[in-house]
Amino acid sequence: MTTSEPASTPAPPAPQRSKGFVIGRVAGAPVIVTRSWFLAAFVLTILFVPNVQNLAPGLGAGAYLVAFVFVLLLFGSVFLHEAAHALVARARGQNVTELAVTLWGGHTAYTGGLGRPLDGFLVAVVGPLTNLALAAGFWFAYQASPVLNVPTLLLFAGAASNAFVGAFNLLPGLPLDGGQILESVVWAVTGKRTTGTVVAGWAGRVVAVGVLLWALVVPFLRGATPDITNVLLSALIGAFLWAGAGAAIANGRRREAVDGLTAAGLAGPAVLVPLGSTVADALDAQAAAAGGGTPSHYVVVVGHGDVPIAVIDGGAVTAVPESARGVTLVDAVAVPFVPGSAVHPELAGTDLLTQLAQRSGGARLVPVVDDGRVTGVLDLADVARAIRAT
Repeated sequence: MTTSEPASTPAPPAPQRSKGFVIGRVAGAPVIVTRSWFLAAFVLTILFVPNVQNLAPGLGAGAYLVAFVFVLLLFGSVFLHEAAHALVARARGQNVTELAVTLWGGHTAYTGGLGRPLDGFLVAVVGPLTNLALAAGFWFAYQASPVLNVPTLLLFAGAASNAFVGAFNLLPGLPLDGGQILESVVWAVTGKRTTGTVVAGWAGRVVAVGVLLWALVVPFLRGATPDITNVLLSALIGAFLWAGAGAAIANGRRREAVDGLTAAGLAGPAVLVPLGSTVADALDAQAAAAGGGTPSHYVVVVGHGDVPIAVIDGGAVTAVPESARGVTLVDAVAVPFVPGSAVHPELAGTDLLTQLAQRSGGARLVPVVDDGRVTGVLDLADVARAIRAT
């Protein structure tokens, strides 16, 4: 079971939801049972049937029903695990977008950007702790049962499965919850989240190899031959963990590249003209700033105190006949800035993206202002291209 935090973008689209059946909502987000879960439920039911038949040989075909009830119990535990992630994530200021039950167990997706190591630690650790608490509850109920029957068998299975899921998810490597815990610890120690992500990603690769080695080496140490089913299952899980760890490392390095993006570095230069100027005045100011070269400066219309009001639309300017440019005011060819959309030139990384997402109001251009002085204009299309290039 994992949690995922999609990267913010200047104008984020609606999060892409997993395909499946919505069975409810938790923390304001849909709970989705994906189609792959049905495959997992079928396979796990078949695998669990021999255990049921060994412990309760008189059940006959009823063993399949008992096995399926165990599968439902297991995925109910997965749901509680993900619900714990979602509730804590929302309590820490995140926007939870979905809880999904999948072939691999489940995941919780949220946006908002973890602001502190403690946020990531709490969101991650609560899932495995939920499973361990469930394991303890099932175990005490099992111990209290006076006879070994089908319900008692399910209690034991619930205790064992939750103990395994909780302990396995605490392994210190991404994409497991234990990996996010490790990421948060390294982040707190170094002050750099990217360092934590990369360290936890490489630890995840070690865990992935360890899962396969466990299936191969432990039987030899016991003087037995590795079970081919366990080896194949471990290889499948190991491949999933390796891929997730690799993606985490790539995301960490991408986040580091994004952190290097600044408003000043991405903005285009600007030349200012006061409100009430004509189009001819604006073109003259732009040409003067170019110094005889190709005009490249944005023309920003400013009011009293050089407060940015609007930016000249080049397409609209070309539509004004030359004979009319001396009498046409810039108001007629300018696009107003969204109030409050200005950004500081030193704003960078996720802070820059978050402010653009929250304040740009869907506009493509925003002013860059330093201590009341317009220093440039930021085109969100340039920001998006810079992010794609990281």
